[in-house]
Amino acid sequence: MIEVGVQQKETSYRWIVLILGALTNTIAVAAPSMAMPVLFQEISDDLGLNLVQIGAIWGMGSLTGILTSLIGGTIGDRYGTKRTLMIACLLTGTTGALRGFSKDFSTLSLTILLYGFVTPAIATNVHKTCGIWFSKKQLGLANGVVAMGMAMGFMIGSLISATVMSPLLGGWRNVLIVYGVLAILIGIIWQFTRNAPDGFVASQSTSGALSLRQAFSQVIRIRRIWFLGLALMGFSGCIQGTLGYLPLYLRRIGWPASSADGALASFHALSMIFVIPLALLSDRLGRRKPILFAGALITTIGVGLLSVAQGSSVWILVMMVGLFRDGFMAVFMTTVIETKSVGMHFAGTAVGLTLLLSSLGSLLSPPIGNSLAEINLGFPFFFWALLAALASFAFLRLREEFETG
Repeated sequence: MIEVGVQQKETSYRWIVLILGALTNTIAVAAPSMAMPVLFQEISDDLGLNLVQIGAIWGMGSLTGILTSLIGGTIGDRYGTKRTLMIACLLTGTTGALRGFSKDFSTLSLTILLYGFVTPAIATNVHKTCGIWFSKKQLGLANGVVAMGMAMGFMIGSLISATVMSPLLGGWRNVLIVYGVLAILIGIIWQFTRNAPDGFVASQSTSGALSLRQAFSQVIRIRRIWFLGLALMGFSGCIQGTLGYLPLYLRRIGWPASSADGALASFHALSMIFVIPLALLSDRLGRRKPILFAGALITTIGVGLLSVAQGSSVWILVMMVGLFRDGFMAVFMTTVIETKSVGMHFAGTAVGLTLLLSSLGSLLSPPIGNSLAEINLGFPFFFWALLAALASFAFLRLREEFETG
């Protein structure tokens, strides 16, 4: 009876951890990140930035994230997700708030680099937390819930940061400072949670804690993780470039600010609505490849057509691309964790390696794409669609072993 009671408590507690993980993605990562594209016009007017500089700023956060994506996951494998998430949220809040004190392109670049150094560790360890607390049958759903939290944050950040929060708080600087304070509060909450279920703690203590070198050397030899990471690099490069440029593009072709921000918010709204159904569908099918391929292919078509779309067709294409964004990421992270030779003990490092490659795509894509706008405002979308097309081809060739191993 006592053992049954303990199991029931752990079953209830894992949903608390899952909700906190989703809120962490919403408040500490997504909303303060997606506030930037809708605030770029205000920031550029204040600091005197041109379009290429804005693209560089948008991609710059991924520069330091290239390193942290891997280290953050490995640290989570070594020291536990609770401790890692607590510290990462505190640092994310501090560095995120510092963005609001920037005086020019150089200082904004520096604060963005600092901010980008710590945020990847949050997403990596939130997904590992799902793997620790949930069985394989519910893992897709759990990753879907935390991905929905990310989508909700993206929607909130794009919908209210410029049109509601900035006028209310007195400008873009105070918006970023408030987001920073909220992230710090989330970090404090993680301090009062449990690190892992008793069964996982027992298995860890039996097998012994892995050193950072051991975890890294194990994962880096798994070819399938590299394959998945390179595919994600193309997909993420497309999404990152498109999201950063879209509000500016729509303003420059004559859309009012509220409509431009609303289009971006609709992208994230559709993503939030469909993330759970897509995650559940992948669990029901017992296969991940169809979701990943469909998501990359539809993204290719939608982003490519944005280059020539006008009027209401823009809304349709934006929502079409948004339909798969976070559902795709939930299924992708589940695929990584389920890969043979990964397991829960290497999950953080494996997810981190794929996010490292993703960060590389997110770093290079925005400034390259934005520079093409000097030729034609629609050309950046062609470039980003090409990146998604490469990802589509990679997922088409994804072997069943990836999905079930």
